[in-house]
Amino acid sequence: MTGDGQQAPLLRVTKVYHERCPGCRQERKILADHRIPYTEFLYIWITCLCAALPIQSLFPYLYFMIRDLKVAKQEQDIGFYAGFVGATYFLGRTITAVPWGMFADKYGRKPCIVISILSVIVFNTLFGLSTTYWMAIVTRGLLGLLCGILGPIKAYASEVCRKEHQALGISLVTSSRAIALVVGPAIGGFLAQPAKRYPNIFSEESIFGRFPYFLPCFVISVLAAGACVACIWLPETLHMHHDDKVETINTIEAQVADSSLEDMEDKQSGSGRMTSTKSLLKNWQLMSAVTLYCVFSLHDTAYLEIFSLWAVSSRKYRGLNFTSQDVGTVLAISGLGVLVFQLTIYPFLAKYAGLIKPFRSAAVLSILLLATYPFMANLYGTELKVLINIASLLKNVFAATITIACNILQNTAVAQEQRGVANGISVTLMSIFKAVAPAAAGILFSWAQKNTTGLFLPGDQILFWLLNMVSIIGLSLTFRPFFSMRVQ
Repeated sequence: MTGDGQQAPLLRVTKVYHERCPGCRQERKILADHRIPYTEFLYIWITCLCAALPIQSLFPYLYFMIRDLKVAKQEQDIGFYAGFVGATYFLGRTITAVPWGMFADKYGRKPCIVISILSVIVFNTLFGLSTTYWMAIVTRGLLGLLCGILGPIKAYASEVCRKEHQALGISLVTSSRAIALVVGPAIGGFLAQPAKRYPNIFSEESIFGRFPYFLPCFVISVLAAGACVACIWLPETLHMHHDDKVETINTIEAQVADSSLEDMEDKQSGSGRMTSTKSLLKNWQLMSAVTLYCVFSLHDTAYLEIFSLWAVSSRKYRGLNFTSQDVGTVLAISGLGVLVFQLTIYPFLAKYAGLIKPFRSAAVLSILLLATYPFMANLYGTELKVLINIASLLKNVFAATITIACNILQNTAVAQEQRGVANGISVTLMSIFKAVAPAAAGILFSWAQKNTTGLFLPGDQILFWLLNMVSIIGLSLTFRPFFSMRVQ
């Protein structure tokens, strides 16, 4: 208050922009343009898609690839070995996720993205040329080590747009998984073993006949090469300066709340670079969101592994006896539905219902849905295909609802300068869970096929029951005292 009783004008802190800093240029562009940055979102979507395709395209033909590599002594052991092929990618990503996040925070988001896409081109191609089980393991592991796109691209998506568009930006990153669920299984299911499926086009003596799983990998590598070219137009969002000097301007602020928020953000950006990784681990809002993400990532990865193996396994082991094309079709249809949901429904759902309520509802509905899966083995023909497509679509919609919420919660829990490392920590911990998931799922699946009858429950029912237990644990962690964020 001033001496005459009038309120003193508020001081508004205004950031000084550096002309040579790409982050400053991008920030000024965002502030000047209220529109959704469709072009930048398109490039993000393309790069995320190509990074996700090697994961999603694998599952329709993994069972048959392990069989052809002749590493399993009996049919029931195929799931055991298949699980470790799926796990090595995530194990590699676990080791390098935080270093990649630190790299992105120091040298920029764009170099990290480009290197990751190049690794997809090289090692995904080599995986398709695998002639031994160990070659498949090593190439998948190297792909996971060098593909560090997941953490930085989430930070990038939240920085390339205004705050009101962040939900859409993050949903586009996660929608790459939905697109990969459309394109990936279709590529893997329809292009694997081309000499057998399309003998009029591919001969047994051609490279695609001698390497029956090379064609889907080659197609993905070509798409990744196109994405690498698209990276040229990606703007850098990282501030490449350490001068956080600000100038103060005496202004009468009409909206006190907005001014306070901007001042807080300026302080956070000034101290963010000095905050160590250790302080991020003490950020309970971040770590509670990361923990939820890890638990449901474990569930989703194990589900995808189990579903793909269960769908193609024989009826005598209570499977569905699908072909790789059938599995690819089911996953592609559900992926298309999830894409529509993420782009059209979820942004409005998050706006009017918040993040946590849809999160919890999706977890509960997913548990109820998954409990019905073992009974689908009693169905045949059109009835089975219709119901399995509906179930797969709903299951993936629920998973997408949970994943998008976790990503938004993580990125809003830290300042911009910390998001690369924060997402690196998230990807590291999540990748540990994702590395365990396919290996554990493969082992449990092999056990279930060897125990189709039991005193308590058949093996397949116990298998899906264990999957539901993971969801129940994750659901319980959305409540206090563990979950510290304000329920939205």
